[in-house]
Amino acid sequence: QVQLVESGGGLVQAGGSLRLSCAASGRTFSSYSMGWFRQAPEKERQFVAAIRWSGGSTYYADSVKGRFTISRDNAKNTVYLQMNSLKPEDTAGYYCAARLGGSLYSKYDYEYWGQGTQVTVSS
Repeated sequence: QVQLVESGGGLVQAGGSLRLSCAASGRTFSSYSMGWFRQAPEKERQFVAAIRWSGGSTYYADSVKGRFTISRDNAKNTVYLQMNSLKPEDTAGYYCAARLGGSLYSKYDYEYWGQGTQVTVSS
Protein backbone atom coordinates (compact mmCIF):
# COMPACT_ATOMS: atom_id res chain seq x y z
CA GLN A 1 0.00 0.00 0.00
CA VAL A 2 1.26 3.45 -0.96
CA GLN A 3 -0.28 6.73 0.14
CA LEU A 4 0.54 9.88 -1.78
CA VAL A 5 0.21 13.51 -0.71
CA GLU A 6 0.87 16.37 -3.13
CA SER A 7 1.87 19.90 -2.18
CA GLY A 8 3.31 23.03 -3.74
CA GLY A 9 0.46 24.19 -5.91
CA GLY A 10 -0.72 27.79 -6.01
CA LEU A 11 -1.35 30.88 -8.08
CA VAL A 12 1.47 32.13 -10.30
CA GLN A 13 1.77 34.56 -13.17
CA ALA A 14 2.54 33.37 -16.67
CA GLY A 15 6.27 32.83 -17.07
CA GLY A 16 6.69 31.94 -13.42
CA SER A 17 7.72 28.73 -11.73
CA LEU A 18 6.40 26.28 -9.17
CA ARG A 19 7.75 23.08 -7.70
CA LEU A 20 5.28 20.36 -6.80
CA SER A 21 6.13 17.66 -4.32
CA CYS A 22 4.55 14.28 -3.77
CA ALA A 23 5.35 12.59 -0.49
CA ALA A 24 4.80 8.85 -0.34
CA SER A 25 4.31 6.56 2.60
CA GLY A 26 5.38 2.96 2.59
CA ARG A 27 8.69 1.21 2.69
CA THR A 28 8.60 0.14 -0.94
CA PHE A 29 8.45 3.59 -2.53
CA SER A 30 11.73 3.02 -4.34
CA SER A 31 10.15 0.08 -6.19
CA TYR A 32 7.46 2.23 -7.77
CA SER A 33 7.60 4.27 -10.91
CA MET A 34 5.91 7.63 -10.43
CA GLY A 35 3.85 9.82 -12.68
CA TRP A 36 2.33 13.29 -12.69
CA PHE A 37 -1.00 13.90 -14.36
CA ARG A 38 -3.19 16.96 -14.59
CA GLN A 39 -6.88 17.60 -15.04
CA ALA A 40 -8.53 20.85 -16.02
CA PRO A 41 -12.28 21.39 -15.43
CA GLU A 42 -14.44 19.28 -17.74
CA LYS A 43 -11.39 17.69 -19.34
CA GLU A 44 -9.81 14.27 -19.17
CA ARG A 45 -6.93 13.63 -16.83
CA GLN A 46 -3.81 13.72 -18.95
CA PHE A 47 -0.24 12.55 -18.63
CA VAL A 48 2.39 15.17 -17.76
CA ALA A 49 5.58 13.36 -16.75
CA ALA A 50 6.86 10.11 -15.28
CA ILE A 51 10.02 8.66 -13.81
CA ARG A 52 11.17 5.09 -13.39
CA TRP A 53 11.80 3.63 -9.94
CA SER A 54 15.55 4.11 -10.32
CA GLY A 55 15.25 7.67 -11.58
CA GLY A 56 17.23 6.65 -14.62
CA SER A 57 14.49 7.27 -17.18
CA THR A 58 12.07 10.16 -17.46
CA TYR A 59 9.18 10.79 -19.81
CA TYR A 60 7.27 13.95 -20.69
CA ALA A 61 4.21 15.06 -22.56
CA ASP A 62 5.12 17.15 -25.60
CA SER A 63 3.26 20.12 -24.13
CA VAL A 64 5.64 20.35 -21.15
CA LYS A 65 8.88 19.09 -22.61
CA GLY A 66 11.69 21.56 -21.99
CA ARG A 67 9.70 23.42 -19.31
CA PHE A 68 8.96 20.76 -16.67
CA THR A 69 11.40 18.44 -14.93
CA ILE A 70 10.47 15.37 -12.90
CA SER A 71 12.84 14.01 -10.28
CA ARG A 72 12.75 11.81 -7.21
CA ASP A 73 14.56 11.33 -3.94
CA ASN A 74 14.06 7.76 -2.80
CA ALA A 75 15.71 8.50 0.54
CA LYS A 76 12.94 11.04 1.22
CA ASN A 77 10.14 9.05 -0.44
CA THR A 78 9.36 12.09 -2.54
CA VAL A 79 8.90 12.87 -6.21
CA TYR A 80 9.06 16.41 -7.56
CA LEU A 81 7.79 18.29 -10.57
CA GLN A 82 9.66 21.49 -11.31
CA MET A 83 7.53 23.66 -13.57
CA ASN A 84 9.12 26.62 -15.34
CA SER A 85 7.85 29.06 -17.94
CA LEU A 86 4.30 28.37 -16.86
CA LYS A 87 1.45 29.19 -19.21
CA PRO A 88 -2.26 29.78 -18.54
CA GLU A 89 -3.00 26.48 -20.27
CA ASP A 90 -1.02 24.69 -17.53
CA THR A 91 -3.82 25.58 -15.12
CA ALA A 92 -5.20 22.34 -13.68
CA GLY A 93 -5.29 20.05 -10.70
CA TYR A 94 -2.04 18.10 -10.58
CA TYR A 95 -1.98 14.53 -9.33
CA CYS A 96 0.85 12.16 -8.62
CA ALA A 97 0.46 8.44 -9.08
CA ALA A 98 2.44 5.26 -8.51
CA ARG A 99 2.70 1.97 -10.28
CA LEU A 100 5.01 -1.02 -10.50
CA GLY A 101 6.74 -1.20 -13.86
CA GLY A 102 5.18 -1.19 -17.31
CA SER A 103 4.04 1.70 -19.44
CA LEU A 104 3.87 5.02 -17.64
CA TYR A 105 1.70 7.06 -20.01
CA SER A 106 -1.80 5.80 -19.26
CA LYS A 107 -3.70 6.87 -16.16
CA TYR A 108 -5.50 3.50 -16.19
CA ASP A 109 -2.27 1.64 -15.40
CA TYR A 110 -1.50 3.43 -12.13
CA GLU A 111 -2.39 1.75 -8.86
CA TYR A 112 -2.22 4.62 -6.35
CA TRP A 113 -3.21 8.27 -6.57
CA GLY A 114 -2.88 11.36 -4.46
CA GLN A 115 -5.65 13.88 -3.84
CA GLY A 116 -4.10 16.53 -6.07
CA THR A 117 -2.87 20.09 -5.77
CA GLN A 118 -4.24 23.03 -7.74
CA VAL A 119 -2.03 25.07 -10.05
CA THR A 120 -3.44 28.30 -11.47
CA VAL A 121 -1.48 30.38 -13.95
CA SER A 122 -2.73 33.90 -14.60
CA SER A 123 -2.09 35.73 -17.86
